[in-house]
Amino acid sequence: MAQSTVRRTHHPEQATKSNVLSLPLERSQADRDPHSYERWLIGKLMRMAGAPPVRFRLWNGDCIEPEQQTPRFTLTLADPKALYSLVANPNLAFGDLYSAGRLELEGDLTDFMEALYRAVHSARQKWPKWLNALWKNHNPRATGISEAKENIHHHYDLGNAFYQLWLDSAEMQYTCAYYEDATKTLEQAQLAKLEHVCRKLRLKPGMTVVEAGCGWGGLARYMARNYGVTVHSYNISREQLEYARAEAEKQGLGQLITYVEDDYRNIKGQYDAFVSIGMLEHVGKENYPALSELIKRSLKPGGIALLHSIGRNRPMLMNAWIEKRIFPGAYPPSIGEFMEICEHGDFSVLDVENLRLHYAQTLSHWMDNFTANQNQITQMYDEHFTRAWKLYLAGSTAAFRAGSLQLFQVVFTHGDNNQLPQSRQDLYTFPATPEGV
Repeated sequence: MAQSTVRRTHHPEQATKSNVLSLPLERSQADRDPHSYERWLIGKLMRMAGAPPVRFRLWNGDCIEPEQQTPRFTLTLADPKALYSLVANPNLAFGDLYSAGRLELEGDLTDFMEALYRAVHSARQKWPKWLNALWKNHNPRATGISEAKENIHHHYDLGNAFYQLWLDSAEMQYTCAYYEDATKTLEQAQLAKLEHVCRKLRLKPGMTVVEAGCGWGGLARYMARNYGVTVHSYNISREQLEYARAEAEKQGLGQLITYVEDDYRNIKGQYDAFVSIGMLEHVGKENYPALSELIKRSLKPGGIALLHSIGRNRPMLMNAWIEKRIFPGAYPPSIGEFMEICEHGDFSVLDVENLRLHYAQTLSHWMDNFTANQNQITQMYDEHFTRAWKLYLAGSTAAFRAGSLQLFQVVFTHGDNNQLPQSRQDLYTFPATPEGV
């Protein structure tokens, strides 16, 4: 098979916006039968992966069945090189092969990924050291000020039109929603999340809030519109800020919101509340002490902080394909690492909530929207891009369902702050979900 050329796909209006290394789709069949040791390799791979209910169909049409169970899914390998890539480093190769069309799946993609995660989780405790070393995920890329800007550009500056196709139509929230019950729409649940955050911060009219990483600015607009607070929101994605500023002006909120194109590390001043929704994953563990010190000097004596982040039950590196192709520099902290931020600043933790299943439902809604618009997305980019992002959304949904990813909301304040409510009852006095949305 001819060597694939490496190229980047482009958004029609932004010439440098692809986030996925694009390899041409390769669907040609190899011109030879598989060797016996290649069949053995597949059997070994499946045993090391915990024997998930997967049938392998090889490039010549031969099938290798799972041991002692009925297959729920079928994976088809297009060529021998695909097999060797998968065996050498499945954490990276699976995503590349699927995106390039050299690995096809029969069955639901999200259900397959969940079954695979559950099987691998139970099997990896028995892996020999050499296999752990061979299949190890790599350390995330640096997240210094210059590197962070490139990392954010890689993922978030794909074009606002792309994200508008599958995020909620209310405030374009690219973070976990809050489903007070399973029947809520994506739009209802995202607005409920914003309300939930505001209540936890105990916002009142006239307060000042600083936001680290504002996305498309929806939380800042919600706080200003519904709570009458003044907000300074920091972001290094120019695409997102252009959208956020235009929406704030359209809604008549420009006098209450300042969107700042700058790194969160350059936040100045003191505020009644510090909030960051979905940015901690991009900070880098080595920068947690500096973040803690920043929050400490940014909070007034009676101020409250809230960090909302994807996390883990124990320290673990991000999947190699996600980190390399989708989210460069990403590292979801364990709950223990999360608490290091609070310990370093001598903060008192007031509340920890895990919204793991809420994120699984959020991702399911995103996937539905994405699938409904996938033809348009393919026209904007190409099929490789569409397959990669479907895999990313399906894999993320599966990770939250299987428990390999968590979603933490942590609320904390200065250790000597006594201006605190006696209980959390006021958070739930009436539903956070708005009526009529």
